[in-house]
Amino acid sequence: MEKGKGGGREERSVDDRYTQWKSLVPVLYDWLANHNLVWPSLSCRWGPQVEQATYKNRQRLYLSEQTDGSVPNTLVIANCEVVKPRVAAAEHISQFNEEARSPFVKKYKTIIHPGEVNRIRELPQNSKIVATHTDSPDVLIWDVEAQPNRHAVLGTSASRPNLILTGHQDNAEYALAMSHTEPLVLSGGKDKSVVLWSIHDHISSLAADSGSTKSPGSNASNSKHASKVGANDKSVDGPSIGPRSIYQGHKATVEDVQFSPTSAQEFCSVGDDSCLILWDARAGPTPAVKVENAHNADIHCVDWNPHDVNLILTGSADNTVRMFDCRNLTSGGVGSPTHIFEGHGAAVSCVQWSPDKSSVFGSAAEDGILNIWDHERIGKKQDSDGLKLPNSPPGLFFRHAGHRDKIVDFHWNASDPWTIVSVSDDCERTGGGGTLQIWRMIDLIYRPEEEVLSELDKFKSHILGCDKK
Repeated sequence: MEKGKGGGREERSVDDRYTQWKSLVPVLYDWLANHNLVWPSLSCRWGPQVEQATYKNRQRLYLSEQTDGSVPNTLVIANCEVVKPRVAAAEHISQFNEEARSPFVKKYKTIIHPGEVNRIRELPQNSKIVATHTDSPDVLIWDVEAQPNRHAVLGTSASRPNLILTGHQDNAEYALAMSHTEPLVLSGGKDKSVVLWSIHDHISSLAADSGSTKSPGSNASNSKHASKVGANDKSVDGPSIGPRSIYQGHKATVEDVQFSPTSAQEFCSVGDDSCLILWDARAGPTPAVKVENAHNADIHCVDWNPHDVNLILTGSADNTVRMFDCRNLTSGGVGSPTHIFEGHGAAVSCVQWSPDKSSVFGSAAEDGILNIWDHERIGKKQDSDGLKLPNSPPGLFFRHAGHRDKIVDFHWNASDPWTIVSVSDDCERTGGGGTLQIWRMIDLIYRPEEEVLSELDKFKSHILGCDKK
């Protein structure tokens, strides 16, 4: 009985927080689109921009549908209308409906996925090519534009991947990354391994291979190698390749991996053994640097700063985000974080650096909050004056509280750097499968203080001038 009472208080607290947040939406946001999902999604990623217009741009958006088995699991390619900064009216922003599907998000194509879609990652050299993790040891590669559009009904055979990457000895869970500099794929899994593949020789043939596939569930008779992965008690074939290298060093499941932004030979991984490991492919399959006890619990996520190659972020079940400087880490595994960010009330599920500013990053957690931080504000005057959130930890300058339950993924938009897509698994609260939100905070929050004050002063002068008239 006591547990039930606590759950009621927790639900009221979430509802109160959401109500307060919703009342502040017109003040805090430049744009917000809320999209109620039929099925939960565990990953969301921006794809390429496909059309530019005066007031908005059209951009691909990748997400997944985790079904209950009544219909197949799917990889969804959607078209998203991204409204440009300072275009949306405040009334429009405040009148969104959290129980409706947003007119800004329209499904463009459905791929019948062989099993659940745990992770989606796009290839930086060609964002039409994506990798997915599923509930098997394999990593699947898709040319999403060349893949045929499918109708997800019970009994439908799975779409045929353009390429299957084999090498894990147990399920590849959530750790998945693509290199910024070369077409390389990195994965981690329950087998405690980090696996590296090169798809360089296969990129040019992916579209041709997919275009020649008349029956998406048919055998890969024209392939030198074939592999099968499970899909709703069925199997799907496709051309497959083995790994370039396998790296051993973790003692538990590898939860996340990431390449160095400047070198395809250097990458890092984190896992349930609380370790952060830096690898150098040129030095062989053993860790270059292994930081033991990088957190006080399982580490769920990692990201390498694309602007400052020295900085790495990690997020953990200990509710914290930690920032490490690679220059302070030694081959003996000695190293401590340059800062610990404490702003979440539950396990951190995702961290990502901003594509626009080197000191800014986001962190999302199972508490339903997505925090935006600027580590350069720590210890500076502006972190103790009016630009700081009330009672907030150092460096935190924006808190997105639009989700009612745990946030499972988010992604900054490189084409529109302050626009973020985030997805939460809140089907029990909303009556749907989950919530997808696309949002942009008002630029008065993140622009330089002197610039904002100057603009507000001009606005004040304009208003006073109108009053005099």
